[in-house]
Amino acid sequence: MFLLFLLFVVIAVITAVGLCGYGARTLADRRAQRTGTPGLLRGLAALAGAGALVMYAWGLLAVTGAVMTAEDGGTDSSPPRSCRTAGWERAQQGVEIVDHTVTYVPLAFVCETSAGGSYDNGDVPGYVNPGVLGLALTAAGCAIGAGYVSELRARAELRKGEAG
Repeated sequence: MFLLFLLFVVIAVITAVGLCGYGARTLADRRAQRTGTPGLLRGLAALAGAGALVMYAWGLLAVTGAVMTAEDGGTDSSPPRSCRTAGWERAQQGVEIVDHTVTYVPLAFVCETSAGGSYDNGDVPGYVNPGVLGLALTAAGCAIGAGYVSELRARAELRKGEAG
């Protein structure tokens, strides 16, 4: 699982670099090609998408570290060290940590207890999931806005051509 997480991180970073290049080129070419608002929105969408991917990769690296620590066997491996947060000594009350899982949306390392409950151990920084959501929504909004403005311009040019 560790190698799969690292593969996801590499793919996200490569895609983010590509989106940064596309966004920067689109913003730079905006004046030369006179694309106006659609070009600006496409460039901003690409940059926001790159930011969302980088934030997600950062959180995925934190989860990878937690998984590596939790799956490291040995004498001190039960309960998993990643699940030993403040107040993890619940075994005195009859509740023990029995397993761990990873959730991808929202990104979290979740520890499961014998009582059927679960809790996030907090390895993923608190700003990652809201940041990814905000940047992804910004990217989607800019991309949809660019398409809408392009459609409005195309319709206006068609009407202008029919009238003239």
